[in-house]
Amino acid sequence: MSDETEPVPEDWLRERLEALLVDLDTALDEGREGGATVELDQQRTGRLSRMDALQAQAMARASQQRRENQRRRAQRALERLKEGEGGLCVDCLEPIARSRLEIDPAVERCIACAEARESGG
Repeated sequence: MSDETEPVPEDWLRERLEALLVDLDTALDEGREGGATVELDQQRTGRLSRMDALQAQAMARASQQRRENQRRRAQRALERLKEGEGGLCVDCLEPIARSRLEIDPAVERCIACAEARESGG
């Protein structure tokens, strides 16, 4: 078995997931301001500036949604870790490559299952 297919140490994965959750919570707190409602005061903001503000607001909200989704994935990964399935693919239950978990410790699938899912297989 190579390093890529051996299960990762639980402590290592737990530390990575907890650090990810702290980072996401911080980013979510900071991002709430960017999604605030845009004021309608035409005296203060011209039409183009308002359109820019609305676009920035929409992008901030989309970023917040992505962070919230990633936070849910990290929470699920911690739950899988508690159940003894941390670092294992949710489809085939084989270990997920450490290099993949280093990029995203909340990833749910190994490369093979992720590719099969994307291709509809």
